[in-house]
Amino acid sequence: MDSNKPLDLGLIFRTWLPLAASWILMGAELPLLSAVVARLDHPEIHLAAYSGIVFPLALVIESPVIMLLTASTALSRDQNAYEKLWKVMTTLGFILTILHILIAFTPLYDGVAKLLVRDADTLAKVLEPGRIGLQIMTPWTWSIAHRRFHQGVLIRFGKASEVGWGTGVRLIADAAILAIGFTLTKYQGIVVATSAVAVGVIAEALYIRWKVQSILQGPLKEVKPKEPLITMREVILFYLPIAFAPTIGLLGQPILTGAMSRLPDPLMTLAVWPTLNSLIFMLRSAGIAYSEVVIALLDNPNGRQQLKRFAVILSITLSAPILILCLTPLIDIWFLKFIGIKPELAKIGKSALWFAVFLPAITTWGCYFEGILVHAKRSSPVTEAVVFFTSTLFIFLFIVVLNRSMPGLNAAVCAMTLGSISQMLWLWWRSLGLAKTDPQPSN
Repeated sequence: MDSNKPLDLGLIFRTWLPLAASWILMGAELPLLSAVVARLDHPEIHLAAYSGIVFPLALVIESPVIMLLTASTALSRDQNAYEKLWKVMTTLGFILTILHILIAFTPLYDGVAKLLVRDADTLAKVLEPGRIGLQIMTPWTWSIAHRRFHQGVLIRFGKASEVGWGTGVRLIADAAILAIGFTLTKYQGIVVATSAVAVGVIAEALYIRWKVQSILQGPLKEVKPKEPLITMREVILFYLPIAFAPTIGLLGQPILTGAMSRLPDPLMTLAVWPTLNSLIFMLRSAGIAYSEVVIALLDNPNGRQQLKRFAVILSITLSAPILILCLTPLIDIWFLKFIGIKPELAKIGKSALWFAVFLPAITTWGCYFEGILVHAKRSSPVTEAVVFFTSTLFIFLFIVVLNRSMPGLNAAVCAMTLGSISQMLWLWWRSLGLAKTDPQPSN
């Protein structure tokens, strides 16, 4: 990507759009799963097993590889840096896959499941479906490590559009498995859902690897590395602080499900949670994509000025859909017609959505400040901000559970919003003074 060309909103938009499409498509995965599982036998049990055990646990296990996308976008500028980050990726992928196997296929699972779902009656119903689902999800971490690492290379070398196409491949694979599972109704909902997710991430990883091959064999080898060459120690010191930021942040998932299981109607709340959470995720996901855009384009002349301007436009634009859903019957179409959940579940979800109105804008600005920090190789503040997010989440939910002062779903969404605000404010404070002067075009 040519960093000497003055940056304009058009280039930012063209870089952001495929990344946003990728995140939105990923967000569409969970509604698809929920829509199919809701139409199979015992939907409340299998949706609760997926949202209460399988999905949060799989996310926590794979979380140290999530920031490989950000790290690869920032570092994969030449062959030397690529090879060193490749070693980090393969080591992490292997270790975390072994951890996944140990939990899914040994008695460790029972203890972890009890920590996630505290209500005894609910746990008795979701324990075994959750075990089966986690076992099927074994390829999840390895596939995501490879996919996110090579997505960063594609973004760095101006091929961000392939990231969106890769997610499209994943969604097609998901849909194919879901269609087969829906037709063959003899399979449990948890088997259908987790099989679709596993096949989808494998298909996406293979597609991204295929598309990145031309860069690995061409532009990456042709780039002359800047002296001095980055060392393995520097790569590790850069990545370690951000590697466990998602782990800390994703601890919020079991905190959320644990709190909801301690508040009234835990089975109903956990059953509607994946449908609501996926809707919120889709509506804020376009803002999540902005971090890599900032990292990739901040070097361009007028970079900071134009990226900040785009963040203003994006945050305003992304705030509108949730407000429209809350104020119109469109939300009924989503819950009742598309997802197909029962009216009493839809009513719970509709009331909780109000607490997420500002989340897309908060997310956009948080990712803007995060991109500035990572571009400047300041990775520690990213982890610090996630600590603020998780701490805020925990403290708020602890108070709510102690006083039983809110319905479970309302409390969960409100906690996410408050946590995101504290995370964004910390990133803003830590980014003050960085990249205030835009690079000038070279003659």
